[in-house]
Amino acid sequence: MRKILILVFVTCLAVTSCKDGASTKQDFTPASIGQVNSLTVVMSNELWEGKVGDNVRDQFAKSVVGIAWNEPIFTLRHLPEAVFTGAVRKSRSILVVQKKDTTSLSYINKNTYSRPQNVAVIVAPTEDELIETINKNADHIISEFNKTDLQVTQGNFKRSLLQDTSIEDMFGVTMDIPSVYSIGKVEDNFIWLDRDIKNGTMNLIVYALPWDSFSNNATFISDIVSKRDSIGKKYIPGPNEGTYMDTEKAFAPSVFPAEIGGKKAAEIRGRWEIYNYSMAGPYVSYIINDKENNRKLVVEGFTFAPAAVKRDFMFELEAIIKTLKFLPKKASN
Repeated sequence: MRKILILVFVTCLAVTSCKDGASTKQDFTPASIGQVNSLTVVMSNELWEGKVGDNVRDQFAKSVVGIAWNEPIFTLRHLPEAVFTGAVRKSRSILVVQKKDTTSLSYINKNTYSRPQNVAVIVAPTEDELIETINKNADHIISEFNKTDLQVTQGNFKRSLLQDTSIEDMFGVTMDIPSVYSIGKVEDNFIWLDRDIKNGTMNLIVYALPWDSFSNNATFISDIVSKRDSIGKKYIPGPNEGTYMDTEKAFAPSVFPAEIGGKKAAEIRGRWEIYNYSMAGPYVSYIINDKENNRKLVVEGFTFAPAAVKRDFMFELEAIIKTLKFLPKKASN
């Protein structure tokens, strides 16, 4: 009996030690490295220089929607498998493409070499099947990479947040806005924040529209442009008298489904311009269905940065907007 008790005790101790060891290993996983919107691509030189590499570039370096210049969604860095060692394994976003005599498959490993990290693996026996598998899974992989980059960016915001309650007081929502932004304008049903950058600005605006502002699906895009232009004319003047921000007519907005603050929303990406003046840039706007308050809440980010790469600026604005939370209504006395 005594031997049995000792055996049970030793077994429990071993199991506990294993669990503690696993926890310790997880706790000491190094932090991932790399800029947001960057992707390490691990594949042979032969594949990279051929049609498979072309396909990877077509999918993972395609142009960002809403930006006039061809700025890629990811900055790609190619590495052959033989040199995929050491610090580069800590990259936050990694795509591994391999031609192997096996069934075509695609999967994502989380936090393999660092955290947070996504290692997407695509394997197929032929180049044509590799391309087919890439095309089939690219959107999901891109979504996972973006999700992690957003989380990292939003975590960085918390180091120093803007201490202002104007948005909360007027619209009953909060956002994690970095302290480098400042309130530029507060008017009835309109708030404008901006941040100075080299030779330009990054901007956030918040306003509300009536619930029935977009009642006709057939005219949804034209209604968006009309409402947006009316807000620009009223609240966002240009540098000269009679100039104001409106929507660039030569660049049709792109609309995507979204969710902000737990509510359904429409994401609109397009180009703004200054009426009768030579200024323009990209914008991303979210029209949020806030039925509880009988309104459409609109939160938009736009950038003015001539001759500069705007992808990461727009990504920061998107990350801020996606921290939005609706506050519970205060009970009436």
